[in-house]
Amino acid sequence: MRAARLIKMVLLLQSRPSMTAAELARELEVSERTVTRDAQALSEAGVPVYADRGRIGGYRLVGGYRTRLTGLARGEAEALFLSGVPGALREMGLEDAASAARLKVSAALLPSLRDASRTAAQRFHLDAPNWFHEPDTPELLPAVADAVWDDRRVTARYRRDGGEVERELEPYGLVLKAGVWYLCARVSGRGSFRVYRIDRFTAVEAGAERFERAEDFDLPAFWGERAEQFARSILRAEVVVRLSAEGVRRLPYAVDAGAAREALERAGEPEGGGWVTVTLPVESEEVAHEQLTALGAEVEVLAPPSLRERFVAGAVRLAELYGC
Repeated sequence: MRAARLIKMVLLLQSRPSMTAAELARELEVSERTVTRDAQALSEAGVPVYADRGRIGGYRLVGGYRTRLTGLARGEAEALFLSGVPGALREMGLEDAASAARLKVSAALLPSLRDASRTAAQRFHLDAPNWFHEPDTPELLPAVADAVWDDRRVTARYRRDGGEVERELEPYGLVLKAGVWYLCARVSGRGSFRVYRIDRFTAVEAGAERFERAEDFDLPAFWGERAEQFARSILRAEVVVRLSAEGVRRLPYAVDAGAAREALERAGEPEGGGWVTVTLPVESEEVAHEQLTALGAEVEVLAPPSLRERFVAGAVRLAELYGC
């Protein structure tokens, strides 16, 4: 534990001109007295740590000292590619690895480039969860993430259809979609890949055996294909609507964007006043009513009759409410 702290102290001093005892204590999560003892131990070991006395004093390395302890470990290097997603790193238990990786990179950079991590962080940030949704971190996510990194088979219990099933899985990759974690995995002994919600796992146990990854597996491509299939699979009904020019513009924001684009591409020429009639795939009549209501007077439902009646009834209630 102390050896790792001493190495981190050297890397901190190597990445900055100087640091006060308070700054080092804060970074190393120790007391200032411990910082003083560690600096003395480094000096006795031949590391040229120099202490500037006084109100603005601090610790620094002298003589252009450079440590060779900047090589990235595998886990740190992998975590570094995710360092722009701090929330995801914390949830997977990789925050410490990413922090160590960033520190090593900073120590290895030229002095003129050492503020790169700070300037990048002030310009780009990823906020993955949806608005008005407080994400819950699945309790078993770190265990699943460890298995993904190590290519280890896992025995998992999974809630499905009111019960639980147990599967031996080859965990290939994790996806964070709108604040929800998914595992892309292959059932051992079968060729097909499946998608599992991490929050539906009730137990995960990693075995000692590693599996051999399929070289042609492409996680982004696989996820993109499955996401598109899922979006299409839930669009089981159709409605016919007339849209104003403004309704055409707003339709992709009210319903599934892909379905809206395809429906508009198949639509005929605009009528008088710019109105367009489209046949739109929807999840259900209830969902269509909720989504299309957002378009207000820019949409008129033509079919099915039951959905049109819903809109008529809604319009009557609004008229009564506002005294029209």
